Amino acid sequence: MIEALLFDFDGLLVDSESVAFQTWQEAYREHGAELAVERWAAAIGTLGGFDPLAHLEESLGRAIDRDAVERAQRERELALAAVEPFRPGVAEYLEEARDRGLRVAIVSSSSNEWIAGHLERLETADGWACIVCANGDAARAKPLPTLYLDALATLGVAPEAAIAFEDSPNGVAAARAAGIFCVAVPNSVTAQLDLSAADLLVESLEDIPLRELLRVVAERRAA
Repeated sequence: MIEALLFDFDGLLVDSESVAFQTWQEAYREHGAELAVERWAAAIGTLGGFDPLAHLEESLGRAIDRDAVERAQRERELALAAVEPFRPGVAEYLEEARDRGLRVAIVSSSSNEWIAGHLERLETADGWACIVCANGDAARAKPLPTLYLDALATLGVAPEAAIAFEDSPNGVAAARAAGIFCVAVPNSVTAQLDLSAADLLVESLEDIPLRELLRVVAERRAA
């Protein structure tokens, strides 16, 4: 029986991931360069996977004012992310999960501060069974299973009693390494990446109501 739903945050609950990629693309284009999603993919869902400033300098063959570029990009990213809503189907999932008595948690390579700010503006700061983040520690970040294992331990839930929701290959790898059934829900950026390691791939949570997902998971387990 499923007891808990474990959600990634960036790119999954709120599509701040596409915003990050968009604003770095803009920064590159201002310097006459291009940022390919294949290179950016290493940064998605983890910490330290890709250095966009170093790659930009490599692409240009010269040094740049790193502080100025990063400051402008970050300001643009924060402004756009601050108006991002929950992705389609998320609110309905959270409501039905709580109606069913399922615990909901966030498991993210981001920081508690970042997530708390978004949950506050979205008026959903309460009701989470736990929020487990890397908080800048790359040794805990996905694709390692550490964050998921910590969340399971905090909840007192076995891996087979949870479902993880991810949008990136790094996130899927972390959930699967922790032994958790993983549903991949890509956004406009990660839809271009290989998410075949997930147990189930859906374009949107709107495509599969929670009751249907629970049925699918039960059938897969019984097979």
